[in-house]
Amino acid sequence: MSFFDPGAVRVKICGITSETDAKISIAAGADALGFNFYRGSKRYLDPQAAIPWIRDLGDMVDRVAVVVNPEEELLETIRSAGCFEAIQFHGDETPSFCEWAGFARWIKAVRVRNPGAMDSALSYDTPNILFDAWLDGAYGGTGLRLDWDSVRDFVMGVKDRRFILAGGLTVHNVRQAIRIVRPHAVDVAGGVELVPGKKEEYLVREFIKAIR
Repeated sequence: MSFFDPGAVRVKICGITSETDAKISIAAGADALGFNFYRGSKRYLDPQAAIPWIRDLGDMVDRVAVVVNPEEELLETIRSAGCFEAIQFHGDETPSFCEWAGFARWIKAVRVRNPGAMDSALSYDTPNILFDAWLDGAYGGTGLRLDWDSVRDFVMGVKDRRFILAGGLTVHNVRQAIRIVRPHAVDVAGGVELVPGKKEEYLVREFIKAIR
């Protein structure tokens, strides 16, 4: 069953930095894994080193390449790898850039600075929209929470998109977040870590258990 299929709330574990953490997340029941190819991230992966083991994960999970304002060379590396089910644009990419990149399935992450920022999501020609918290100079992974009530009010009025909720989710609050927002999926990175970039097996299991 794909991360993008309708049904129960899906789970994406993002910021995977090792094959071990990938397999921990898969065993715990993750629907998708995110691999961060943005050099400014504390969870950065070198694509040349990581793609071989990401490819070896096969069809056990949907694999998402996460990029921020990527250059064509990186996009071509991701395309030619042939092992990613989707790409996630998590920077300041314009709608035309995302379409020009030419990926069949893509997610646009929108950092919500204010309620009006959510409106910009509708200018992107993709059904897959991720809402993350805003922090000046940061592209995700901040641990900051969104205003779930505002997100819910927006999501309820839009029926033709799949909304993915990110930002400050943990085992302690994810059920409440889902009850309020009713997203298609949730996305977590730091909320299942004790040290940035290293997933904690117990937290991954408990996070997914709380949702199921």
